[in-house]
Amino acid sequence: MKKIAIIGAGISGLSIAQLLHKKHKVTVYESDSRPGGLIKCDCIQGNLFHRTGGHVFNTKRQDVFNWFWTFFNQEQEFVKADRNSIISMPDKKLIPYPIENHAYLFDEKTMKAFIEDLINMAKAGKKESKNFEDFLRNQFGETLYKLYFQPYNEKIWRKDLKHVPLSWLEGKLPMPTLNEIIFNNFIHLKEKSFVHSSFYYPIKGGSQFIADRFAQELNIVYNTPIHQIAYTNNGWFVMNEYYDNVIFCGNVKELPKLMTGIDISGFYNELSNLEAHGTTTVLCEIAPNPYSWIYLPSREYMAHRIICTGNFSPSNNAAGKMTATIEFTDSISHDEILKNLSLMPFTPHYLAHNFAPYTYPIQHTATREIIKSLKAVLAPKGMFLLGRFAEWEYYNMDVAMGAAIDLNKSIYFNVLI
Repeated sequence: MKKIAIIGAGISGLSIAQLLHKKHKVTVYESDSRPGGLIKCDCIQGNLFHRTGGHVFNTKRQDVFNWFWTFFNQEQEFVKADRNSIISMPDKKLIPYPIENHAYLFDEKTMKAFIEDLINMAKAGKKESKNFEDFLRNQFGETLYKLYFQPYNEKIWRKDLKHVPLSWLEGKLPMPTLNEIIFNNFIHLKEKSFVHSSFYYPIKGGSQFIADRFAQELNIVYNTPIHQIAYTNNGWFVMNEYYDNVIFCGNVKELPKLMTGIDISGFYNELSNLEAHGTTTVLCEIAPNPYSWIYLPSREYMAHRIICTGNFSPSNNAAGKMTATIEFTDSISHDEILKNLSLMPFTPHYLAHNFAPYTYPIQHTATREIIKSLKAVLAPKGMFLLGRFAEWEYYNMDVAMGAAIDLNKSIYFNVLI
């Protein structure tokens, strides 16, 4: 039995701690007063507030699915919902998601332009995409790019899409073939036919309920920011306590100033140059509706989506209310929030907001190689990186669990732990 320190009680730290604590002496250090990281929730005037987004559980991996349900009673503690998403267009028309399957709902001029795009795309054949803009144009055509994909994604990324790399894309967007787009329009395919078209959600407590359950039986030291991780005598000192191993689930950009005893000076510049976006999440009361996600391409306001968390479970709303979380990329002032809300569909009324400076890592061509090289330096000394910002990967909740399962199963990890 080894002593292992885990830095961070977000979903990655909680997952790996649960996988290890029955066979090792595991201590989790968390700077906040409760677990959850990016999936934490608050209660505001009787309404559940996802502080960063609106986290639900679904997964393509059977091992993640099976492991997750060892912690919960699926029938008694969760509801299963079908995803019902729409795009609120600048002209206020509501188009079901994904937009490429619903061209039959466009006006005549737009529909003809889209058909012409499909014909040209078929003639040209598959083109290589060098960046995100290329990908969107090549995948969906010029009409949909200008109508939806460009304005929506420019809100999220806050930069020219030519400068957004493709490495983050896998599993994040539908990837229909040209034949599928045409066929899906002919048969009026609904969103429920897609992977991730249904999800599970706690009856009470939202994703905080998941974090709290994962935290049970773990030794978590709260309110304890880590200021130094020292490697010495083939082990690690964290908070003046000796550990055989450290699993770092924090922000890898902070590692150079935290760690002593191992020379990672060659990574200083690369780590300091890693980019990310923050998110301002606004809890609102909104007009009753049947939707789960509402995407917002309009350039009239800065928000890019409404997550109708009030529809995920009735317990998320105070009596007689319907609530949602609205997302803005990076920081936005209270006055700017109110101004934007006044322009948006579904008459959102402000209740609270939260700004998280690190929510979406931005990868560049060399990012994965940098993190891989850093891992190769740290792992032989008994330190491992795990999680969205430790690995600089755009992990959803289930993918973070999967990464913890993969780390726990890896032969190299088990030799060193």
